[in-house]
Amino acid sequence: MSNPKNFLCICTFFKGQDFLKQCKAEGHNVFLLTKKSLEHEDWPWQAIDDVFYIDKWNIEDVKKGLAYKFRTISFDRFVALDDFDVEKVATLREHFRMPGMGVTTAHYFRDKLAMRLKAKEEGINVPEFTDLFTNDGINHYADNVSPPWLIKPRMEASATGIKKIHSKDELWDVVHSLGDERDAYLLEKFAPGDVYHVDGLNNNGKVIFSRASKYLDTPFEVAHGGGIFRSVSCKIGTDEEKDLKKMNEKVMKAFGMQYGASHTEFIKSKATGELFFLETSSRVGGANLAEMVQYASGGINLWAEWAKLESTNLTKTEYNLPEIQNTYAGIVVSLSRFQHPDTSSFTDQEIVWRMNKEWHIGLIVASDSSERVLELLDQYTQRIANEFHASVPAPDKSE
Repeated sequence: MSNPKNFLCICTFFKGQDFLKQCKAEGHNVFLLTKKSLEHEDWPWQAIDDVFYIDKWNIEDVKKGLAYKFRTISFDRFVALDDFDVEKVATLREHFRMPGMGVTTAHYFRDKLAMRLKAKEEGINVPEFTDLFTNDGINHYADNVSPPWLIKPRMEASATGIKKIHSKDELWDVVHSLGDERDAYLLEKFAPGDVYHVDGLNNNGKVIFSRASKYLDTPFEVAHGGGIFRSVSCKIGTDEEKDLKKMNEKVMKAFGMQYGASHTEFIKSKATGELFFLETSSRVGGANLAEMVQYASGGINLWAEWAKLESTNLTKTEYNLPEIQNTYAGIVVSLSRFQHPDTSSFTDQEIVWRMNKEWHIGLIVASDSSERVLELLDQYTQRIANEFHASVPAPDKSE
């Protein structure tokens, strides 16, 4: 590239390696801002021109540090590679007048209360909810919406910090225990149902690629019940799959997503069959779902395509989505009681990926048959539960 751009990728967790590599492959200069504690992780150093470390995030210190770097490096784009960095990076964009998602839009992809208010305003189904700002509001909700309910942190990811509440007295006990932090939570109706996720790519304000998948155990059940994480591609062409993708498009439009990757979750009520929006994020889904989507689409790497979208948007060039194939994939992941679990006894030809992470075991299978994928996941889940599985309590807050 005759005029390479300067990308600052901000990530306070170890992830996004494929984004960094693709950004470099597009011809750009790649700078990484991460935590000092992640210095020895297996980053793709060959793709990184320079790295800046912080011990912990202090927005004013980061602003001053970047202002100093700006004296010799004219950054063209800031990118948040993790959910917890989205709002931080939006603040930096506004301070340095950098193009991209600002604080207001970022809130729709981070703050669960902002998500629900915006979705409700746009006519998108959401479970009945309330903020915890006023005592009268809490009492009115508890008197008019039957339990059980969920108290959720507004800014956490996944099922972290969620508590299930069964009565008004229990609700007030939890609210009082939150003290001055109660405004950082919301209350939501718990409705049993199947939970789905739609992982996609967006360009020029439109969804250009998406894959709908179903959690075989909900993230809440896995986190709080010590379960085994599983997800599987939805059957292509079914009404369910079409409805999920259509609802995802409504959410992306309502929340102002212009370009990049997204991960959105929905629940289908067991009582009514209705779909409800749960939450979304402007990044690639975690828990190796990107790998599952890649094998379910014939090779669409969400991290790499996101990097291409950032590049083409910045350079005002045309983005071309690779050819998509329709197949099926499923993932199973569990904590392991072995530091280096041996998966060599899993020998089916449909296995396309094996997790390489201490104290974890994980497999992805792919097939032209959705039934075969489900069959294998059921078999592997039973084997993992009997031979490998370990569990730890869910955290109240992210580290």
